[in-house]
Amino acid sequence: MLKKVFSTVVASLLLMGIASGCSTGGAASSEKEVRIGYFPNLTHSATIIALEKGYFKEAFGSDMKIQTKTVANGGLFMEAMATKAIDVGTVGPGPLLNFYVKHPGYRLISGAANGGAVLVMNGSINITELKDVKGKKIAIPVIGSTQDVMLRKALNDVGLKPTMNGGDVELYAAAPADTAALFVQKSVDGAATQEPWGYVLEDQAEGKLLLDWDQFAWGKESTNTVVAASDEFLKREGLATAYLQAHKKAVKFIQENPEESQDLIIKHLKNLTGKELSKKEVQAAFSRLEVTTAVNEKVIQEMADISQEAGYISSNKIDGLINLKYLESAK
Repeated sequence: MLKKVFSTVVASLLLMGIASGCSTGGAASSEKEVRIGYFPNLTHSATIIALEKGYFKEAFGSDMKIQTKTVANGGLFMEAMATKAIDVGTVGPGPLLNFYVKHPGYRLISGAANGGAVLVMNGSINITELKDVKGKKIAIPVIGSTQDVMLRKALNDVGLKPTMNGGDVELYAAAPADTAALFVQKSVDGAATQEPWGYVLEDQAEGKLLLDWDQFAWGKESTNTVVAASDEFLKREGLATAYLQAHKKAVKFIQENPEESQDLIIKHLKNLTGKELSKKEVQAAFSRLEVTTAVNEKVIQEMADISQEAGYISSNKIDGLINLKYLESAK
């Protein structure tokens, strides 16, 4: 049976994210304002820690006003960036690729988290190998999401394809907060999802891990979250370097202080929602991801290739998307 308390937490996180995403539109930031976007999600831990530790404020200076916006998925993040409601922040590479091909006014300026995604099957189904998901219905956060692309990569590796591309694995878009209920109702056979949702499925909906974070798609090289910035933001002198100084400091802090980082993240999410994740849940999710500033350009290109094959983007030409000069200059 689902644990109502945690379900309420994750539902609140999702609702909060949607509300914030819908409310952010309009004018560009003033010269004394930076708008930072992120998800209430553990793969966005670097942003959360940079906020909690005051690293952004320290890097930008006391004269700069920092606005934060939380969103529920990458599509909302990129829409907010397109309407100039977000200048810079953390998002999955899938949505960034989708928007970049249509309008190349955005840049990937750093990595943020690798891994943090798993493939979990409904415990009522006896499947031990990926090839056996043929004919099954698998939930993904949203069409075109990073987890969608990762699942397509994994399926392709064992000779399977989604039904929408002539194969026989059905992809089903569902909000991660709803997936546990779908498991209990046996409405889906599995889920490709990010943490902490994967752990929730195992702990509360009798899900069985089929592919752990270091086995799913590109394994430990699976790029889950990156730092994205608009061209307008990058033109504002010194701001991208300042953002990445804070980002790098947060990544280092998490790597060196995992316990304290988890406590800060629990506190941060509680302040956002009024609800509290348990240390056990956050520890489990942390064990399945790696915060990093590294960017594997080969993986990003392969994600673009898969997105094109899926019909999400018209071209896999992403020259110019990745710009790491600001990361290199951030000391």
